[in-house]
Amino acid sequence: MNGFPDFFTKVPGITTFDPLALTLGTVEDGIIKFRYTQIVKSAGHSCPTVAGAYLMTLKALDALYTDTIAVRGEIKVEFKEDLEDGVAGVIANVISNITGATQKSGFKGLSGRFARHSLMSFNADISSSVRFTRVDNGKSVDVYYNPNVVLPDPKMPELMRLVVSQNATDEQKVEFGKLWQERVERILIDNFDNENMIKVSLVTWRSNNLPLEVS
Repeated sequence: MNGFPDFFTKVPGITTFDPLALTLGTVEDGIIKFRYTQIVKSAGHSCPTVAGAYLMTLKALDALYTDTIAVRGEIKVEFKEDLEDGVAGVIANVISNITGATQKSGFKGLSGRFARHSLMSFNADISSSVRFTRVDNGKSVDVYYNPNVVLPDPKMPELMRLVVSQNATDEQKVEFGKLWQERVERILIDNFDNENMIKVSLVTWRSNNLPLEVS
C-alpha cells in the first residue's frame, strides 16, 4: 500500500454525498468516499492530531446523519479555539477536506447554491473540541477529543529529542517512526469507541436558539 502502515486500511471510511460534485459532473452519483490514507496524503503526515480530526469528523457525521449519507457542503463547523491556537489549524484542514466547510477561502457558490465559505468559524462559545451542525435542520453535536488518554511509548521523549536535534542513528529514526505510528494505531483502532478519548454528544436547543443541554 505505497509503504503506508498496514493499519491505515483498517480505519473505517467516511462516505458523503456532494451535490456540487453531482451538478458539475465531477462524480456520476455525487458520492465521495474518504479513507484515512487520503487524508494523510493531504496533510503530509499521520499523527494523533490528524487521526483525531479524522475520527472526530467520522463520529460526528455518523451521529448527525443516522439514517442517510452526510451531505458535503451542508455542514457547519465551530471551534472553541482561535485558528492560530495550538493545532486548531491542522484539525480544521482535515475537517474542511472531508466536509467542504471553510472559513473564507471556500467556493462562493452558483446563484446562491453550493456555497462552502463561511461554514467554519473559530472562537465559538462552546465547551467541546468541535461542534458540527447540519445546515438543513440545525441538528448539532459536540465532539470531545483527548489524545492524552492514549499515552506515547516511554521511549518517545528521548527518541524525539535525538531526532529533532538530528543526532539520532538510522535505527533510532526507524524506531521513532514505528512507535509514533503505533500510538496513532491505538487511537484509531484500539480506542475507536473509547469515550474517555472521544465522545459525541447531541446538543438540544431552546426555542430562542440557545443550547439547552448536551446529552
